[in-house]
Amino acid sequence: MSDLIMDGSSPPQPPPQALLERLKDYGQEDAFALWNELSPEERLLLVKDIESLDLSRIDRIIRCSIRSHGLPAAAIEPVPESNVSTVEERTLEERERWWKLGLKAISDGKLAVLLLSGGQGTRLGSSDPKGCFNIGLPSGKSLFQLQAERILCVQRLAAEAMNDGSTRSVQIHWYIMTSPFTDEATRRFFESHKFFGLDADQVTFFQQGTIPCVSNDGKFIMETPYRVAKSPDGNGGVYAALKSSKLLEDMSMRGIKYVDCYGVDNALVRVADPTFLGYFIYKGVSAAAKVVRKAYPQEKVGVFVRRGKGGPLTVVEYSELDPSLASAINQQTGRLRFCWSNVCLHMFTVDFLNQVANGLEKDSIYHLAEKTIPSVQGHTIGYKLEQFIFDAFPYAPSTALFEVLREEEFAPVKNANGSTFDTPDSAKLLVLRLHARWVVAAGGFLTHSVPLYATGVEVSPLCSYAGENLEPICRGRTLHAPCEITF
Repeated sequence: MSDLIMDGSSPPQPPPQALLERLKDYGQEDAFALWNELSPEERLLLVKDIESLDLSRIDRIIRCSIRSHGLPAAAIEPVPESNVSTVEERTLEERERWWKLGLKAISDGKLAVLLLSGGQGTRLGSSDPKGCFNIGLPSGKSLFQLQAERILCVQRLAAEAMNDGSTRSVQIHWYIMTSPFTDEATRRFFESHKFFGLDADQVTFFQQGTIPCVSNDGKFIMETPYRVAKSPDGNGGVYAALKSSKLLEDMSMRGIKYVDCYGVDNALVRVADPTFLGYFIYKGVSAAAKVVRKAYPQEKVGVFVRRGKGGPLTVVEYSELDPSLASAINQQTGRLRFCWSNVCLHMFTVDFLNQVANGLEKDSIYHLAEKTIPSVQGHTIGYKLEQFIFDAFPYAPSTALFEVLREEEFAPVKNANGSTFDTPDSAKLLVLRLHARWVVAAGGFLTHSVPLYATGVEVSPLCSYAGENLEPICRGRTLHAPCEITF
């Protein structure tokens, strides 16, 4: 009778002893603090949630990240000019040579495209994946469709450039990283749109990881009494996700040597850019990034720098850059000393991606973002742990930066219309104005019922990738903007 409590029922079942001991090993036994208040079903959910965690790895990440957080960073230096291919110094001959070199590698099946698409369009007023968003172009195409059609266009250009009498088709494999919040909706969107003309088997979806949110002393924050609060591990989680899902092996089996990596929320992204690829191959580097010049000292963009005297290339976020350094001028050029903005347009070798995945996992250092996190105690101040895509660069034995013009390749879609910058409307106008310039350069004429600065023309990616091959369509033709040019 001593084993029964006063009302005659059995005493509450304790947590599984082995699991509780493992939690104690890492100082996380408080995850079971409310065990006695849980229903049997909730207890099962909690046990399953804890068992899904790689506690040893997570403990290493928490300890390494908290220990390094707030430590003074090495002094930074501007990126040497020799590391940057600037727009003004590139010759037409070089551009053509790199274009052909890139198309040759694409036709040989050596390039894959890697899309970072783990975010929802919350700031855009949508719970859908960002790539599903329609920015208001005349065609009504989503960001996903624009990118898919640019891949189709490059495949066609590469096939046409083979000049070897071959009739074989060219295919660029598209790896799309989703998150637990966007995966199912992304897959449904692609299926419902028949993969936008691509073959279904040339698209591979995979998910980035999540990691527990922690308090400032490294303890798990509980979202509910039976679930640990978690958040995506940042776009830099792509390296661990590629490794754990064995997609780096998949790339090697397909004969892929180079990976073009970009973020989903850029309406002007030149997916699988042959010129950038050709430059990358020509330089023989492990990693490269497209950059745009910083518009003004206080612009909220990360910039490429060198860490320490002659140290590795890396990115410093705008919030980490001292205002005096942000405003510093290069006396020789009259431009900002720290001027090369990171816009998440990268190129890597597959071999380097393997090195990065192993290196980042070994070092286990994540960025700590202090956030308000929903928890059983209400909204709690704690940390989300993230890695960023640019965390790879310090591991690169050789790097190069490739300047592009923001009005040609960078139209971010981050905030809802009505905000002051990076809205669907601002991105739409950048697309329409660029394409209007293409049309005029190809001999076309524009009329418009609203000021030209507020309108323009949309050129389907299936017609032209970067303004090429438009003369047969546009020369001598008058178009009333806004409109779309398609086949």
